[in-house]
Amino acid sequence: MRLFECGSLVPGCEWHTRANDDAEVVRRAVEHMRSAHGETMIRESMVDHIKERVVDEKAADAA
Repeated sequence: MRLFECGSLVPGCEWHTRANDDAEVVRRAVEHMRSAHGETMIRESMVDHIKERVVDEKAADAA
């Protein structure tokens, strides 16, 4: 299971999502950025920052 925690990108945000694959995690994270943080234009660099922060859930639990 793959995990993204928004607080790793937007300090103070407690939203997170998990899915079986990175593509679904990124899709959900982009939608969250639009709805919760008012991002109207999602640039490729934003997607890259999200991808950099997607981790294996088991590794996150161990940290």
